Amino acid sequence: MSGSRLPKTRPSDPLSHSLPHSLFISDLHLEPGRPDITEQFLAFLSGPARQAERLFILGDLFEVWLGDDAASGFELGIAEALNRLNQSGVPIDFIHGNRDFLLGEDFCRRAGMRKLSEPERIDLYDVPTVLLHGDILCTADQSYQRFRQRVQNPSWQQKMLSRPIWFRRCTAGLLRHISRQRTRSKPEKIMDVTEAAVIEAFEKNQVRRMIHGHTHRPDIHRHGPAERIVLGDWHKQASVLRVDAEGFELTALAR
Repeated sequence: MSGSRLPKTRPSDPLSHSLPHSLFISDLHLEPGRPDITEQFLAFLSGPARQAERLFILGDLFEVWLGDDAASGFELGIAEALNRLNQSGVPIDFIHGNRDFLLGEDFCRRAGMRKLSEPERIDLYDVPTVLLHGDILCTADQSYQRFRQRVQNPSWQQKMLSRPIWFRRCTAGLLRHISRQRTRSKPEKIMDVTEAAVIEAFEKNQVRRMIHGHTHRPDIHRHGPAERIVLGDWHKQASVLRVDAEGFELTALAR
């Protein structure tokens, strides 16, 4: 299969091949205010995803996560749908993103997901591959990297999760407001990955392929003999990567 970016197809097209395959998605940013995305995701879980050997979710499954104890009926409904997929025989692996970094083991158990470390190095159909959410590669955005280092600290997370849910909700709202204000004033280039960080990740993990999301810029990038596949988001396109022993397809499911 070609390693080039493909045009939009119908939801069943990316999985119409007979070869065993794995699927990768990220940046769904699920929230009650976007029922169209939720409906498409639930259809994906009950349809195309059931044909896969494994499903990988590379972060930002939810728009915001206040802690497993704050999960509402909406989030628990998503967990039930994911667990049904897992119970059908499809393992689900999850890497947290910059929106759902507080998502913990309790929700993962409910959803039938296995939480991976970041970066996660795997052997993907005989191709050494590293999986990330992707924000760690955006090293030009120094203010964001300082924020990331803070919130990824286990002590900070434990302290935050000990706070009342109302406090966490207010804090999350404030942080999102600040983030939006800062994002408006930042050049697009600063919020993308840097070549130096990408090369360092390739060398450190000794892989030929990298898969990540976060930037919402689906594409295939060549770095010498290595390749970097960037997943898109689900607000503008339902981006799905299909990988098998013959290659890969990066597609966008039809709305």
